Amino acid sequence: MKTLRMKFATDEGKTFTISLNYARENLTAGEVETAMEAMLDEELFAEGLAGLSGADIVDRTVTPLF
Repeated sequence: MKTLRMKFATDEGKTFTISLNYARENLTAGEVETAMEAMLDEELFAEGLAGLSGADIVDRTVTPLF
């Protein structure tokens, strides 16, 4: 499963992270940046977000033992 982590800088100098499971395989950096900027503009999650801090895709593999 791939998870998209979007990181925002806060006014207090901390990081606010949003994680979304099942990220699309062909997701581009431009699409993620545009979405994050829209979230900032609309103030969807929290007040005090100052800007974009970064984003990454986490790829986890689970191997069943039995």
